[in-house]
Formats: sequence, structure tokens, C-alpha cells
Amino acid sequence: MKLAFWARRAHRWIALVVGVQAFLWMLSGLYMTAIPIELIHGDHLAHVEAEPLPEVAVRADTSVLSERYPDLTGFRLKQLMGQTVYELRQGGKTTLVDSTTGVELPPLDEHQARRLASSFYRGDGSIQSMHLLEEAPSEVAKRPVPLWQANFSDRGHTTLYLSATTGELLARRHSFWRLYDFLWMFHIMDYETRSNVNNGLMRAAASVGLLFAISGIWLLVYSFRKRKAAI
Repeated sequence: MKLAFWARRAHRWIALVVGVQAFLWMLSGLYMTAIPIELIHGDHLAHVEAEPLPEVAVRADTSVLSERYPDLTGFRLKQLMGQTVYELRQGGKTTLVDSTTGVELPPLDEHQARRLASSFYRGDGSIQSMHLLEEAPSEVAKRPVPLWQANFSDRGHTTLYLSATTGELLARRHSFWRLYDFLWMFHIMDYETRSNVNNGLMRAAASVGLLFAISGIWLLVYSFRKRKAAI
């Protein structure tokens, strides 16, 4: 009888935990289906239009670039704020060089990054702050650093992230995206990654699930035995 009491109590409390998780699944799923994914991506807040290359441009000999950068794996010619540049790829590293002289360009300064962020932005706010980051925040954890973080004053608290090396728009973040990301954590039960804990949390969750199943099976068997005894 005592074992049945504790099994029933454990099953009830574990069911409560499972019920909360089920509610979070439904809540997060409802948000994900109700909000268009285009809105989440923030395409309406920032748009990149490729600057056309000038018809006539003096360009550095690409063979010279290959000699100067022996690890070169690829390159492309592009316009960046009115300047024609080569974007060179060397393994995991990207470098910009002047297309006429072949001289390597320094990373974007704050004035250039601010100007570039404003040209990308399509919202109704203005830049509140600019930060050069050597370590990417969690919402853009996989983006290469260094990067510029441009925070805008609109209602959605828009943030644009730009590569300090290439000027590329790396990410758009805003309130709808941040809420989506938060709910996605609950939807896929990504608690371990977000809280930076070890595998013990996942083992504990598995143990609780196993206990829930065992207690339920035991109570089912116990109820049948009790009914049979009463008969």
C-alpha cells in the first residue's frame, strides 16, 4: 500500500511536468504557425542590393594577387560603398583588397559601418548605438568575428550585424525573431545548449521519463491485481 501511494504521487508530479512541456509545445507551435517566417527572418527590415560594377575599371592583375596570397581559394569583384574591391577567400579567412592597387583594406571603422548599416536598413527608426564585437553574442553565435552590431530605435528593437572585414550583412535580429528563438528552445527542448550545462541534465530528463513510464506501468498492474483480489 505504501509503495502504491508513493508511485501514485510520483506519477502525478511527473505528469504535471510533462503537461507543462506539452503546453509549451502547443504554445510555441501556435506562434510558429501564426507568424510568417518572412517576418521572423526580418526581410522587411533590411535588404541588400548589390551595387553595380562600373563599366570601365582599372583592375589589379589577378596573377599578382595569387602570388601575394598563396592560400587563395577563390575571389570575386564587387562594389562596397562606391569602391571596387576584390573579396579574397583563403580557407576560412576573407580579405578585401583595392581592385586597382591590390592593397589590402583595413576592417570597417565605425563611420563606415554606420553608413553601411543605414544603407541596408528599411525600418522607420535610426541608429541608437554601434558596437564592434570580438565575440559574437548568442543570437548570432555562429557568425564570424569581428562584427559590427548596429542597434536601431524602432519598436521591434532591430539589430543588424555586419562583418567588420567584408561589410556583409550577416544577420537581422528583432523582437519577433527573439521570441521565436526563445519559444523554439522550448519546442525542441534545447535546454542543455542554452544553459551551457553538461550531459547530466539530459540524463536526468531521461531518468525522469523512465520513472514516469515505470510508475505508470506499476500502477496499472497494481490496479488490476487489486480489482482481481476484490473479485
